[in-house]
Amino acid sequence: MENIRNFCIIAHIDHGKSTLADRLIQNCGAVEDRVFRDQILDSMDIERERGITIKSNSISLLYDAKDGKRYILNLIDTPGHVDFSHEVRRSLMSCEGALLIVDASQGVEAQTVANLYISLEYDLEVLPVINKIDLPAADVDRAMEEIDADLGLDPFQAVTCSAKTGLGVDKVLEAIVTQLPPPVGSPDAPTQALVFDAQYDAYRGVVLLVRVKEGCLVTGQSIRLMHTEADYEIEELGTLSLKRLPGKELSAGSVGYVIAGIKNISDINIGDTITDPARPAAEPIPGYREAKPVVFSSMYPVSSDEYPDLSKALDKLKLNDAALAFEKDSSSALGFGFRCGFLGLLHLDVVQERLEREYNLSLVLSAPSVRYQIFLTGGQEIFVDNPSLYPEPANIDKTFEPFIKGMVMIPERYVGAVMELFMERRGVNTQFNYMSAGRVELTAELPLAEVLYDFYDRLKTVTQGYGSFDYEMIEMRETDLAKVDILVNGEPVDALSQLVHREKSRARALRYCERLKNTIPKQQFKIAIQGAIGGQIIARETITAFRKDVTAKCYGGDISRKRKLLEKQKAGKKRMKMVGAIEIPQEAFVSVLRSDD
Repeated sequence: MENIRNFCIIAHIDHGKSTLADRLIQNCGAVEDRVFRDQILDSMDIERERGITIKSNSISLLYDAKDGKRYILNLIDTPGHVDFSHEVRRSLMSCEGALLIVDASQGVEAQTVANLYISLEYDLEVLPVINKIDLPAADVDRAMEEIDADLGLDPFQAVTCSAKTGLGVDKVLEAIVTQLPPPVGSPDAPTQALVFDAQYDAYRGVVLLVRVKEGCLVTGQSIRLMHTEADYEIEELGTLSLKRLPGKELSAGSVGYVIAGIKNISDINIGDTITDPARPAAEPIPGYREAKPVVFSSMYPVSSDEYPDLSKALDKLKLNDAALAFEKDSSSALGFGFRCGFLGLLHLDVVQERLEREYNLSLVLSAPSVRYQIFLTGGQEIFVDNPSLYPEPANIDKTFEPFIKGMVMIPERYVGAVMELFMERRGVNTQFNYMSAGRVELTAELPLAEVLYDFYDRLKTVTQGYGSFDYEMIEMRETDLAKVDILVNGEPVDALSQLVHREKSRARALRYCERLKNTIPKQQFKIAIQGAIGGQIIARETITAFRKDVTAKCYGGDISRKRKLLEKQKAGKKRMKMVGAIEIPQEAFVSVLRSDD
């Protein structure tokens, strides 16, 4: 165990986590140059296209240190975006140390601070690494100042490197061996292993990724999952390189995979503890927290025949993405589907894209919403995240919405623009904290519903890309809520209903009506698209009808002949409108949810 180091790489978005992981893998000779590619641990196409890490990925490396010993380095590369913080938290539970990367040109940013706090919560040894020292804009001294002032870490312990060019990566490897602690635990104690992730293999069933804290796991051994109390027998175990490498045992301090013929996905809980039924551990490994979804949206298959496929796909995806929550749902316009909970809009976007690509499904999503707390006049308390379950306004006493504490780190010159953005989004209690020279941290309390749509995009626009954002949930606060219904030809479309703060209801309804007007095809009759709160119409757009020039054959003569023909056409269109059914295309639903104003 003295020669094992379990560590993960944490940082703000785009500070070079995956690039540094690539260089560490190359320096340890874990991959041949001919098969190497950038972002080698990011296995999904969507990660490569967007240049972001979505899933934590682990790999075991062999490193020959300068002291002559050979070390096993179990590296976990984590995502940087706030929407995937649950992945980071699970990864940190299985490590003793963390490399905290700071970009030499950007300095300490919001997610850097947030990740440091999570590391300290799990009592990890944190080693600062200053990356991108090859850039012309790199300022290592300023980065060291910020590590000292903003993070409270020893700046002289920081290792400088350029992950892109490979400069200083050997120093990072030596620092991992000398400054991060080895794991603790006894191979003779009762078995205790943390399930920190899982994958689904069509041929082998569920593959568990585990960190053995105490005792050891061997092939053929019986194991018990402490949460579900289900027993299995280990068919295969081993370590994780770019492929699975089978072995005979995993002892205390090791990270690896376990295949135990688990076919039923619902038996697995990420964060569960594996033990030996013959000599069980006294208690599960503490510290795991269930992810709390903050954004809710309903997913429906475009074709109702695909509903069973969607159900299976969500089960498999839940195994690989423990932060996803879902339950059955139905809509009169879109049929059967699932109400899903996500950690943010990027998480929603990624899950939708993974379902469409990996499982070949076509989906329609309802407008994202948050969970509101509602007190009824009879004293009853209910939680509503779906507009279709919103009670009659006459029965409501008070409504409460979730508030977050948002932290924005920016250069000083953008303070005015960010303050304006906070005020526009109903932000209160804005505070300033001047960090190092020329950098400000702004904190404000904002309704979560205001951050959902395009807050992050707007922040990047007003700060010219320099602003970084992080948030944490604080409490529920009283609000004035209204349910906005969208009516197409007088019929409400329940998938487009939404719960909005009353002040913003007209603007939101107008935007929805405009988008629908541009995407619903013309019919033989006029179509009214309206936004309504209860019986009151607050916005309207009209799709004009296809017109045939019925007066073309009148060339002269009395005007009454033309009028008679026009009246006849008008009556026909009125009759058609009463019986005409309007098909709303999928693009219309999608265009309404896009926030690219």
